[in-house]
Amino acid sequence: MENRALNLLDEALGLGYQTDPWPLRGRVVLIEDCVETSGCFVLYQLLKRTLSSQSPNNTVIFLAFSHPLSHYDRILRKLGCNLVAQRENGRFFFFDMLKLLCPDEKEERNGKGGFISLYWKIQNTIRALPENNKNHATIMIDDMSLMEVAAHGSSDHVLDFMHYCHTLTSELGCSLITLNHEDIYTSMERPAFMLQIKYLVDVLIKTEPLATGLAADVHGQLTVLNWGFCNVKGSSNNKISNFHFKVKENSVEYFYPGTRT
Repeated sequence: MENRALNLLDEALGLGYQTDPWPLRGRVVLIEDCVETSGCFVLYQLLKRTLSSQSPNNTVIFLAFSHPLSHYDRILRKLGCNLVAQRENGRFFFFDMLKLLCPDEKEERNGKGGFISLYWKIQNTIRALPENNKNHATIMIDDMSLMEVAAHGSSDHVLDFMHYCHTLTSELGCSLITLNHEDIYTSMERPAFMLQIKYLVDVLIKTEPLATGLAADVHGQLTVLNWGFCNVKGSSNNKISNFHFKVKENSVEYFYPGTRT
């Protein structure tokens, strides 16, 4: 039944081939967008897909730097997912980072507060899950650029935190999904930061405007680079997918170029 609802994004991520274990288990996914084409809808779709999976063991730990819970609950309800109910069922943990005050550099070195304390909260949340759920946890970050703002501009603190979370993917089999605004960093003289982030990534989902300009029925194009993609036969290889999308009120349409009239 779930396979009939598959779309091109699901197929590019390998979500249609198996539900247990979760195909993104132990993997790092980076959604990269720009001002012209926001990638927030991809984050919403993956959030819904994770919680709506046939595996009841999937759990999401959501780090919200951009919006409060009410914002995400309103959007996900339109997509058919009730975040409040999922939170009550112990499958959705919401960390409101809008109130986060990172300590100064001296306190950070001493391990007090800030991202180190946040990491321990995440780790403790995962370790407190039922045994069958511990390796089905997904950590989602809604805006990596705002993490740097919370860290008072310290990209080193952000990078350290991402490395901490990356250890959870190998030690506990967790997934890590984050959204980043590419054009913020292209205008800055710090390409090394994004290069180090991308070194951790297993799947890159890139939203871009159409090369031919604006179109009424096409909002942009998606490129998915899936390194280590596991196909239906169980073999692993690299997969590149490219298709167009149109964001609607309660859904997203994905289609190949030239297939719409």
